[in-house]
This record gives sequence, structure tokens and C-alpha cells, in this order.
Amino acid sequence: MPVIVLEARDFTSPLFLTRTWEVISGCVAFSLVASASIKNNDVFWTFCMFTWCFFFTLTFLIHTLSIIQFHSLIPISWKNLTVTVAVLGALMSLSASVFFPWRVMPVEKEFGCNVAATVASCLTAVAYTLESFILSLQAQELKGYMGSLPGMLKIVQLWGGCQNITLVVKTIEYYDPAKEHAWQTYVLGVSYVSCVLMSLVTLVVILGDLTGRCLLPFDRFLTGFTLSGVLLYMLATVICFTKILELRSRKGSMELIIPETVLCGFSLLAYTVDLAFSIKQFFDRSSM
Repeated sequence: MPVIVLEARDFTSPLFLTRTWEVISGCVAFSLVASASIKNNDVFWTFCMFTWCFFFTLTFLIHTLSIIQFHSLIPISWKNLTVTVAVLGALMSLSASVFFPWRVMPVEKEFGCNVAATVASCLTAVAYTLESFILSLQAQELKGYMGSLPGMLKIVQLWGGCQNITLVVKTIEYYDPAKEHAWQTYVLGVSYVSCVLMSLVTLVVILGDLTGRCLLPFDRFLTGFTLSGVLLYMLATVICFTKILELRSRKGSMELIIPETVLCGFSLLAYTVDLAFSIKQFFDRSSM
């Protein structure tokens, strides 16, 4: 089978140049941090390195397959995959650009190298945002389900869960499991992990074009997951506000619980709006 590559004009298209930008800036970000003499096993360091490496690898594969035009041979919904990687890459890279200077970057060691890594991470987030905008201008049949508003909400839900897991893992380091209120942190962790797993299952079904193989109709499948996410995040939001009140009364540090509460509320909003779309779609089909 002959290898088909893009035409010459495609190498100067906005999408091609943007993906090249993503690959280069992502590679620069994790290379600078990896080369720095920072011995750091912190969860935020792990999150940043995973984000840069994971999306660099995904984008490089997508870029390569787009050039040689082999993506049609892969049993994956290509239009849904590209939108998902672009939007999730923008959100995750933005988080890494915040977490790295806030919680990881040492002031006294290799400051210039780490500033350059932060700048490269910010440029990566901008590149993914630009790709998301370019893909959003395509026709709906080219964007797929993940390019619609309900699909975007599911990407936001997965992103919010990943941030909250990172924050709650860091919080566990400050809590003795034997303490009276440590159970709140572990309940939060279970809630976030459950929501992330449901989001991953949804992505696998959509990206693998497995909607016709579900035991339940796909719309009911999504409605059940979304309703579960709403209930879990309602519980998590109440616990987060309770922890804030407890820390205020004891004058404890709230530098982790406040971002977690904000992200928790944002994720709850995303699940609530998504549930409204699911219910509307369900009633629209029932009335037909």
C-alpha cells in the first residue's frame, strides 16, 4: 500500500502549523524540567510532567498520522479524537502552567530554566486553545459528538476530576489517617476517582464508536453517568465547604482546599448543565 502524504499547501495550513507548535513547545517544557536538577516526587511535579509528556506523545502521533494519511485505518473515531485531545490538552496544559510555578518551581535553584519551562507550558496551552478554535470552525459532521456542547462538557468534567484528584492527594499528605475528620478527604478522593472513571468509560465508548454495543441505549447510559456525577459532586461540594469552615475555626491553611472547592463547584456546574441537556434530549426523543 503506497504511503500518501499531505499536499504541499497543507504544510502551511493553520492546523498543521498549530500542531507543530504544540509538539515543539510541549517537548521543550518537559525537557527543561527533566534536565533540571530537581529531585521532586511531589504530586504536582508528577502531574505537570505527565501532562506535558502524555499530550506531546498524543499530538505527535496525531500529527504523524495526519501527514501520512493513515488515520482512516485506525479503529478510532478520528474527528472525536482530535477535538478531545485539543480541548483537554488546552485545559491540562493550562493547569500545568499554574501548578508548576505555584507548587513545584524552586526559587533558589535553576530559576531561569524553570521560568523557561513555565513559558513553554503556557505557549503549549495557547497552541492547544488555538487548535480547539480552528476545529470549532469546522462543520458539525467533521467535529463529531465531542465537538458539540455536551461533548465539551464531558471533557471539562474529566479535566476537573483530574485537578481535584491531584489536590486531594496532596491534601492527604497533611492529614493523619487516624485523625477524626480525615475521612472527609478520603470520601472526596473516592468521589473524584469515580467521576473520572465514568468520564473515561464515556470517552472510550465515544472514541471507539461503541455506542451501538452498549447494553443500554447510549442516551440513557450518559444520563445515568451524568446524574451520578451530579450527586457525587454535590456531596463533594458540601464536604469542601465544611472543611473550609473547620479550617477557619482552627486557623488552618486553606491554600489547597479553596482551589479544590472552586474546581468542585465548577465541575458540579458542568455536570448539572450536561444533565439538563441529557434530560432535554431524552424527552425530545420520547415525544417523537
